[in-house]
Amino acid sequence: MEKARQHSIVRPKPLTDPVFHMISGGPRPVAPFSHAVENDGWVILTGQMPTDPKAPDAPLPEGIEAQTRRVMDNLALILAGLGLDLTHVMQCRCFLTAFERDYKVFNDTYQLYFPADRRPARTTVGVTALAVGALVEVDCIARRPA
Repeated sequence: MEKARQHSIVRPKPLTDPVFHMISGGPRPVAPFSHAVENDGWVILTGQMPTDPKAPDAPLPEGIEAQTRRVMDNLALILAGLGLDLTHVMQCRCFLTAFERDYKVFNDTYQLYFPADRRPARTTVGVTALAVGALVEVDCIARRPA
């Protein structure tokens, strides 16, 4: 009879409680959510709309380039409120309401926010509509340095 193999059971370290962040001076949420949720060094940012944090009821910027800039600036604002910046971003999810029309201009604008050698992983999808009539929304996951 073969000897049974002995296996050690490795118990994962318990996760800490998540921290729910609302950033002072950040964009006014368009629904019930936190700007970001953080747990064990991972920071998950809610998708941002192209709203102006200083004038949340103002009309949205015109066109995909201006809306992309506002969305990316809003993400940067939230990250800064957490002591982070766009270099800490590991992954982005991007949503476009007019994918074929706007994809190239979106990419041209989006890439300005990341060094060529530090671009996060990314998924971009076309959707039928976004909150507040936006053309673009971007969310992201960042990692706090150890």
